[in-house]
Amino acid sequence: FSFLYAMAALVLYLRFHSLYGENKKLPFADFCVTICFAFFWLVAAAACLIAAMGVCQGQEVVCNAGTTPAMGLANISVVR
Repeated sequence: FSFLYAMAALVLYLRFHSLYGENKKLPFADFCVTICFAFFWLVAAAACLIAAMGVCQGQEVVCNAGTTPAMGLANISVVR
């Protein structure tokens, strides 16, 4: 859904720039949708981290701070 929204927003920005500039509610709605997508993405990334920590609960498993789940680098890019 986020990819489709990004494509639709790109068309809106480039093709209908005057409509986007004249309507005061459209930029606010765009901002709210973007915030919702960012929030859901961060929640999903946090769920991946919590799920990955369950692996460390085994008896003969050694976990340290150097191991990162698949989404670890993506989370760092969001923070920056």
